[in-house]
Amino acid sequence: MWRRRTLPAVVALLGVSGLGLITVGVTADPARPPRPPVDAPTRTHPAPDLAPLPRAAPVRVQIPAIGVRAEVVPVGADAAGVLEVPPLDRPTLAGWYRHGVSPGETGNAVVVGHVDSPAGPAVFFDLGRLRAGQEIQITRADARVTTFTVDGVRSYPKEHFPTTLVYGPSDIAGLRLITCGGRFDAGTGNYVDNIVVFATRTA
Repeated sequence: MWRRRTLPAVVALLGVSGLGLITVGVTADPARPPRPPVDAPTRTHPAPDLAPLPRAAPVRVQIPAIGVRAEVVPVGADAAGVLEVPPLDRPTLAGWYRHGVSPGETGNAVVVGHVDSPAGPAVFFDLGRLRAGQEIQITRADARVTTFTVDGVRSYPKEHFPTTLVYGPSDIAGLRLITCGGRFDAGTGNYVDNIVVFATRTA
């Protein structure tokens, strides 16, 4: 199947170049996005015994702690297996990796977003400010709203992207939010790191 053949290529390239696309087109010296703490993400709350939800695309993400309320659109991968992101001229959109699980299914759902754009900060600019215990709400196409609680937030150099932690198997419903961060390399037009939020479904 296409999904099984191409997923390894997507995850292998994601940390090196996939999310580098988030900052393409930024020509001014951008404000540096917040850096998360250096502590490793650990589950600070028990995962409740929740029945997995059926598959349904996410349509909106809300993160009250950092003021995010954004539409979510499906994204895939290009011919080279690089994860796509929403159009740079629509920096307030988030993108759900549609070839993975949907939020609420068993496994880790992946949602990506721009950190900035030529116009300034974008949807996930403040992702690094999130802390363990804060909540993320995902509204799905079936009208269900599912809540995830943050386990931790980490910054990773793109060449050391945590592929297994993001895309690896899980026996619970998890969520991964991803954007760029760290130092901005004016020569390449990209940030050198990825910010990853790890969260577990709690309602």
